[in-house]
Amino acid sequence: MTHRTYELDRAHVFHSWSAQASLTPMVIESAEGSHVVDDEGRRYLDFSSQLVYTNIGHQHPRVVKAIQDQAATLCTIAPQHANAARSEAARLVAELAPEGMDHVFFTNGGADAVEHAVRMARLHTGRRKVLSRYRSYHGGTQTAVNLTGDPRRWPNDYGSEGVVHFFGPFLYRSEFHATTEQEECERALEHLERTIVMEGSDTIAAIILETIPGTAGIMPPPPGYLEGVRALCDRYGIVWIADEVMAGFGRTGTWFALDLYDAKPDLITFAKGVTSGYVPLGGVIISEPIYATFADRVYPGGLTYSGHPLACAAAVATIETMKDERIVEAAATLGSDVLGPGLADIAAKHPCVGEVRGVGAFWALDLVADPQTREPLAPYGGSSPAMNEIVGACKKNGLLPFANYHRIHVVPALNIAHDEARQGLEILDEALSLGDAHVAR
Repeated sequence: MTHRTYELDRAHVFHSWSAQASLTPMVIESAEGSHVVDDEGRRYLDFSSQLVYTNIGHQHPRVVKAIQDQAATLCTIAPQHANAARSEAARLVAELAPEGMDHVFFTNGGADAVEHAVRMARLHTGRRKVLSRYRSYHGGTQTAVNLTGDPRRWPNDYGSEGVVHFFGPFLYRSEFHATTEQEECERALEHLERTIVMEGSDTIAAIILETIPGTAGIMPPPPGYLEGVRALCDRYGIVWIADEVMAGFGRTGTWFALDLYDAKPDLITFAKGVTSGYVPLGGVIISEPIYATFADRVYPGGLTYSGHPLACAAAVATIETMKDERIVEAAATLGSDVLGPGLADIAAKHPCVGEVRGVGAFWALDLVADPQTREPLAPYGGSSPAMNEIVGACKKNGLLPFANYHRIHVVPALNIAHDEARQGLEILDEALSLGDAHVAR
């Protein structure tokens, strides 16, 4: 059967972000907790949380049962009707959001959450342009991929979506010749304001930012940056959209990455961890002023499956499980006691590790071919033999990593056992010796 699974995949499945002819996808037969099992019975420790969404691990029995129970009661109903699962999911999400953000619009995932947040901002302001940073990812649909600030945008960008990109703060690869976090913050905010002014502030509907950029490199903003963005948005009448699709629901050791900062956005997009990916669900959390815009004015947008009962039941069970099992607190402890110290030790041993960044269960190793010049171990937008060797060694030794360009991201389940996390770090430690062989001496 497993051979047939592979053959049917190659015969009929069109994969995302891939050249189809050269693919050899791993067949996964089962998963549990922090492990997945392939078609040959090999177990892999999942340090990727798939695409950084299985925040409570695989096959948590409480969430699986909630989905089963919902399926037995009400599999689906059109979104114009209220249903118990959606109502409770909205209450729980709003309860976790900043004060005054009491309404939730549900989508199928993160990309369409971004699409709708941008639509709301444009209609609310009467403006068109949206600013987003380089080194970001916001989704694969048309507006979302144009907002994205990585090379996946390039083949899809015709300059027609009203998007303007700017540089965000990233001290390790600073665009501003900064030498301290404070300099980086101040210069990045100055650059953003100059961009706003030169583009025409009254043409800009929104600024969208991943609170902590995820796929682009897990780069926590310096102290004061998000507060500065909030001030600029207030000054120029711009909506701030916080993209929490990857960083939200416990990934950073707080319910939202925003909880680490003293700044409140106008709209928040979420997905992924809200259901631990068990059933697709995303959404937009809406502030009172934007809600008021559509209180007596029709919002021209919707989805057939907005607030789908199965997805919302999974969200309710996921959030309740995370609360009862203190999984968000577990992520904070995992970061402070295991991943943070362990990755610092690894960085001290390996010249190919240029920088370690992260918080909670959200970490990245920035790998370099030259520690002095910080030349990346693979080109921006590509891979390299060195990176392929590292990833191959991880898989050979039973670790499923998350690799992107010249980085390895360490993003396991938030509730991974500490011993398992240390085991994964040991495998990664050994694999990085292959990267060291490619470092300039």
